[in-house]
Amino acid sequence: MTDTATMAVRRLSPVAGGEITGVDLSEPLGSELKATMVRAFLEHCVLVFRDQHLTADQQHALTLHFGPIEEHVARRPDGARLPVVHVVQNLDENDHPTSSPRERGNYFWHSDKSYHAMPSLLTMLHALELPPVGGDTQFANTALGYAALPEATKREIADLKVVHSWEASRGKIGGRPATAEEVLERPPVTHPLVRTHPDTGVKTLYLGLHTSHVVGMAEAEGRALLDRLLAHTTQPAFVYVHQWRRGDLVIWDNRCLLHRAVRNYEMDKHRRILQRTVVRGTVPF
Repeated sequence: MTDTATMAVRRLSPVAGGEITGVDLSEPLGSELKATMVRAFLEHCVLVFRDQHLTADQQHALTLHFGPIEEHVARRPDGARLPVVHVVQNLDENDHPTSSPRERGNYFWHSDKSYHAMPSLLTMLHALELPPVGGDTQFANTALGYAALPEATKREIADLKVVHSWEASRGKIGGRPATAEEVLERPPVTHPLVRTHPDTGVKTLYLGLHTSHVVGMAEAEGRALLDRLLAHTTQPAFVYVHQWRRGDLVIWDNRCLLHRAVRNYEMDKHRRILQRTVVRGTVPF
């Protein structure tokens, strides 16, 4: 069992990101090491563990240390539900790399499962296959974005509520329409635009791809506000870009970050496959 004596943290960016060394996540996680990892997680928002080699079962066990694993609304082409430990990839139905993958919402700024009444706490991605160059993931720190807003804007948005919708996000990306079953399973939910992080007390902007409209505001006006805030909080000053290495296991905090995959590689030529789990969070306030 790995202990805290071997663990070290190196800051990757002033925005977010801490590289963890001296930890083998395939081994059982002791309580002291877990507590140290959680403190680092709250400080850095993104944790990067290099040179990990986890099976699906080992990632499942690791994820459970941080909370209940979240099921997924998305279905496979045959209609079957995705397993809780699944892969995100750029492969077509014949298992070939493609620049037009079936699911493409991950290429837009979003917070995972914000369309849930209890959205995701954290997401864990483990890099199995990567292109030789590119295939990065960007993380935008929405706490820094909120803090940098003019005071007048903070007052303007303080009490606003925003509807988040699985169905609406499908329409935005031009994906397949949500099925009747999926709409019933994940009806629209309402969350505060300015969210308080439940562990740090820091205020963040809670928005992204899955937003539908601002409650009580004309649709066009609300959309313009959300677009303006999204552009503000995703400007380079608030973004950490993770350049993946094979074996990386990355954990990030969905409560204070937006993220998106970047199409900066030859998608029709190279495979990009990462193993994913998501931990259920709490009701935003």
